[in-house]
Amino acid sequence: MALLALFSFMPVFSASSNLAYLNHGTGNTLSYLLKHLAHIFIGFVIIYWVHKVPFHYYRGISKIALPIVWLLLGYTLVKGTVIAGANASRWIQVPFIGISFQTSTLAALVLYVFVARYLSKKREGGITFKESLLELWTPVFITLGFILPANFSTAALLFSMVLMLAFVGKYPLKYIGIIIVAGIAGLVFFVLLSKAFPESHFFSRVNTWPSRIESFMSNKPGEDDYQIEKAKIAIASGGIYGLGPGKSVQKHFLPQSSSDFIYAIIVEEWGLIGGLGVLFLYLLLFFRFIVAAHKANSLFGKLLVVGLGFPMIFQAMINMAVAVELLPVTGQTLPFISSGGSSIWMTSIALGIIINVTKKEEEIAEEIKDKERREAALQKLIDKQLEEDSLLTPEGEIEEGDEKYSIEDKAKNPMTAIKGMRFSNSKE
Repeated sequence: MALLALFSFMPVFSASSNLAYLNHGTGNTLSYLLKHLAHIFIGFVIIYWVHKVPFHYYRGISKIALPIVWLLLGYTLVKGTVIAGANASRWIQVPFIGISFQTSTLAALVLYVFVARYLSKKREGGITFKESLLELWTPVFITLGFILPANFSTAALLFSMVLMLAFVGKYPLKYIGIIIVAGIAGLVFFVLLSKAFPESHFFSRVNTWPSRIESFMSNKPGEDDYQIEKAKIAIASGGIYGLGPGKSVQKHFLPQSSSDFIYAIIVEEWGLIGGLGVLFLYLLLFFRFIVAAHKANSLFGKLLVVGLGFPMIFQAMINMAVAVELLPVTGQTLPFISSGGSSIWMTSIALGIIINVTKKEEEIAEEIKDKERREAALQKLIDKQLEEDSLLTPEGEIEEGDEKYSIEDKAKNPMTAIKGMRFSNSKE
């Protein structure tokens, strides 16, 4: 992850020129680079701080934080703003600081920990559908209900990751099937409501969903096609070795070139080699998550690694797939590379928790090894003492070679045994 963060400086510095021209008219991207540097620095501070907190503390935190997240999502849905030309009702401005914050990223983080907590808690006693419907899926659908109107792609990704987490946590498959059907039915009902109230601000984003899918499936031109076409031109221009760092041309025309479509700029400047290198780093990180989940001794630890780590990788794959037109435009950023404070910070929290899980498990494994080494050393001492004791004969003699040594005094003179002994001058 550190390699991805270090690599991100050059693409962000180069790709922010579009925003610099729009906001300042100068094209100077130094301020965006410094801002990204501050976000990355704060992200690493968050990682260090979070990995110091024992991961089992997050069980209770997730249960308390979920209602707070619902309040933030509701406020965002009503008071959300447009940030850098992006879609409305996704960000809120933090008072007195002026920092924009995407509440759905925090909601996803809290929800993953909440689901992991429930599955690890109920795994031993057994899971009933009626109980899980109230304690697990009702909070999940409430969270998705707040995110769906403004951000369908995030809601869909969140729902998919929760289902994957439930599968890994050995939630009954027949219940998962029922939940999938219920989710589809809820989505259909939401779309029907949007048709019944087309003028409502609450359903303003619904019309973009079918248009994006239709645009993706056909050659009909649209707003998203412009972005995809520019991204494809950037990727084609990069070739094998790329145009060189900072030499992208399409960054001046591609909207959201420093966030949603930064992968296209990376391929244009660094070529196919750079694009595959970024893909390899995410796959390497995915492999590390699998190893960490496998080594975790507790079920809660395993589910935390899966629930917090795998969505990072899937989000990265979605971002890259959109850039090469394998998927419709979704608005998902490239973790730790795309510019954006809230996304980087939430990813840092997730990574800090995962590091905490692996660290604790490694400490436990090291303690077990130390205990085994101490027991082995003690056993050697005991065996050595027993071996020495076994050399004593029943008559009280110690055999060594062909000679016999006795602890009995066989001297004829009974005073021989005390000859040469010194007596103290103490008076009796």
